[in-house]
Amino acid sequence: MTLKLRSVGTSDRGLIRSGNQDALHAGAWLVAVADGMGGMAAGDLASRIAIDAIAPLDVETPEDALVAALQSGIELATARIRQAVAEDPDRQGMGTTLTALLFARTGSCLALAHVGDSRAYLFREGTLKQVTRDDTFVQMLVDQGLISPEEAASHPRRAVVTQALQGEEVSPTYATMVPWAGDRWLLCSDGLSNVVRPDTLAEVLAETPDRELCARRLIDLALRAGGPDNVTVLIADIVEE
Repeated sequence: MTLKLRSVGTSDRGLIRSGNQDALHAGAWLVAVADGMGGMAAGDLASRIAIDAIAPLDVETPEDALVAALQSGIELATARIRQAVAEDPDRQGMGTTLTALLFARTGSCLALAHVGDSRAYLFREGTLKQVTRDDTFVQMLVDQGLISPEEAASHPRRAVVTQALQGEEVSPTYATMVPWAGDRWLLCSDGLSNVVRPDTLAEVLAETPDRELCARRLIDLALRAGGPDNVTVLIADIVEE
């Protein structure tokens, strides 16, 4: 039996924003979420550029080439965003988060790339773990012991990111992990994680085996919590086939 990645993703504008600046890719080998920033048109463009740059990685990739592939995808996204800003100075300051998982063709390994405050959670054997670390001002305060994680959740500057893909030098986080059959990954923009508690996320992931229904339920919870931001949810299951 070989492990396979099975994914589904969905996105909603939310109840406040006039447009949707999020973008996603839910494939057989690659899953990714991007949350644009810097004004409606520019944020929308930045997230789409990022997803378009890494989407070609959704192919069978050897285990030892996963991280290098993600690095090249992010370098391409950075170059294309830089070019887009150069073409139109009004786009100055635009950028996007990016959280991506790339699954090896053997099913024996997966690699993670992350920059910004979109998140990747791993739900394994009934326990939910946030795998990514937010590149945000409030996370920096938490790391320094100046505020608690609970205070960070309601901090007035919680939306301030310290890193994003903006066409400049960036230091993404890369990691590799061994997948287990039964693992369930949740990738999301902060439109979900800012308004739905982790214990609620875990409950829905546990109780809703159908990926599409699970993603929809999480979107609905964010909307019920006021839907103040665009909400993107991607569910990826590791299954034996």
